[in-house]
Amino acid sequence: MCERLIKEGYNVLCVDNFYTGSMENIRHLLHHSEFTFKEHDITDPITADNISFIFNLACPASPIHYQEDAIFTTKTSVVGTLNLLDLARKNSCPILQASTSEVYGNPHVHPQTEDYYGNVNPIGIRSCYDEGKRCAESLCMDYYRQYGIDVKIIRIFNTYGPRMAKNDGRVVSNFIVQALQEEDITIYGDGNQGRSFQYIDDLIEAIFRVMKDDVPHTPINIGNPNEISVKDLADMVLRITKSKSAVTFKSLPQDDPCRRKPDINLAIKVLDGWTPQVCLTDGLKYTIDYFRDTL
Repeated sequence: MCERLIKEGYNVLCVDNFYTGSMENIRHLLHHSEFTFKEHDITDPITADNISFIFNLACPASPIHYQEDAIFTTKTSVVGTLNLLDLARKNSCPILQASTSEVYGNPHVHPQTEDYYGNVNPIGIRSCYDEGKRCAESLCMDYYRQYGIDVKIIRIFNTYGPRMAKNDGRVVSNFIVQALQEEDITIYGDGNQGRSFQYIDDLIEAIFRVMKDDVPHTPINIGNPNEISVKDLADMVLRITKSKSAVTFKSLPQDDPCRRKPDINLAIKVLDGWTPQVCLTDGLKYTIDYFRDTL
């Protein structure tokens, strides 16, 4: 996102606490006069002037990371979002809230549409993330209704691509790292769970259009509606990497959704015909090439 904004001629203030991020992902931007980096945790208030847009992408998004410190995860989504909404109010600028498909929980509606309220366990081990993001959406809508803040909410479905951490803990990076290291590929459950995977470039394009376009002040699903089983994903990774890794099965974690697929009709309608452009095979090849270089 920083690269895209600089390319479009903007000055960028990038804020990160490196809880899951990496300096290596932005090191090549540090020499740009249009780029400024600030190490900061948004659970503490942040002061900045002359801000034109705010993109709130902060929060660990992998179960292995957001469950490590569940209270901190909730604070990031709730207190952090509150702080950035206050910053948007002071600068009279739009703010984009990166929400998640996890607000739908283990859905009873398939594919998931924005008007579906979800099926979330509010006291489960995933609730720090699920409910934190749901509360963040609520705060955004209240700031819109009470203060007229131009809030834009996107519900991001499974996204992957280069620069993911090797210990990210999500299924795509897990499978790729295991395959490249000739370790057993670990599938949780029977592998028949449905997932829809979106390449990072398609997400960035959607984010940019949401911020620049006149879109409704309601959540918008951003994802790739092409569904695949986890077991078939493992087969694809093995085929592309030419790995001899075996596939092993373990028990399904608590509250892990059985199916996840976005209905993106609203996004297509309001984002000037935006649709995902990168197919899963190509996206996996790009991501595998990245991990080959970095492992």
